[in-house]
Amino acid sequence: MQVTVAKSAGFCFGVTKAVNQVYEQIQKQSKLPIYTYGPIIHNDLVVKDLEQKGVIVMDPGAPPKQYPLGVVIIRSHGVSQKVQQSLMDAGHQIVDATCPFVKKIHQIVQEQSQKGARILIAGNPTHPEVEGICGWSVHPVDVVEDLDQLQALSFHPEQPVCMVAQTTFHHIKFEKMVDFIKQVCYNVNVVNTICNATQQRQTQAQEIASQVDCMLVIGGRHSSNTQKLYEICKNVCNKTYFLQTVADIDPIWFEGTASVGITAGASTPNNIIEEVQTHVRIEF
Repeated sequence: MQVTVAKSAGFCFGVTKAVNQVYEQIQKQSKLPIYTYGPIIHNDLVVKDLEQKGVIVMDPGAPPKQYPLGVVIIRSHGVSQKVQQSLMDAGHQIVDATCPFVKKIHQIVQEQSQKGARILIAGNPTHPEVEGICGWSVHPVDVVEDLDQLQALSFHPEQPVCMVAQTTFHHIKFEKMVDFIKQVCYNVNVVNTICNATQQRQTQAQEIASQVDCMLVIGGRHSSNTQKLYEICKNVCNKTYFLQTVADIDPIWFEGTASVGITAGASTPNNIIEEVQTHVRIEF
């Protein structure tokens, strides 16, 4: 079996930084409880390992005051200004592991909304990153997932508009949305906030999927960027499969297959990628 693994597969910079900060706090803290505000990343195996080491996942829907005072690590997705303030008001110590690229979006949205610009966000409205971004605008924002949703909005041609994107948004979809907004608005400021690692990962995944008989996409079932990788690969390779670990592999996937491609989302540890790669090479 010929196996090709995407060079960009696995942990991105922001995820690596966030996970490392949790492990650092585990080493540092001996008295205070350690919390992550929601799962630190969308990978069940990593979250389970941290829980076994005593890390508690704080429920984003619960008041921070109901938790005993401790150290709260804000995950790479970031949080709204309101959530950040509520954690501080509750008396918790905060370790901000927000991805720097997400922090940049917070700053853009805050500054542009204060200047009166209408804020458009290309992304999933229920994703934690997007929920956090919305919370840095001084007025309500519009979140759109595709061109159809954008076209359904009404615009005044001269109204100032600032458009940003979820860091893991599909770059081709974003380009189409940008083309449209520039046609209907005269005063528009588009900032492509899709992170370079995401765009590189998507491009590589598409290239590999177009050249192999079977494509494996590894990642957490709740990972937004992994789901987008799956969609991209499925469009060019019919035999594309989503898996979380090597245990999910079904031998039937490889019937009549001579080449396999492997990519993984930004929340997938390298050891899982290596396990899948080794299994495919040895077993098939």
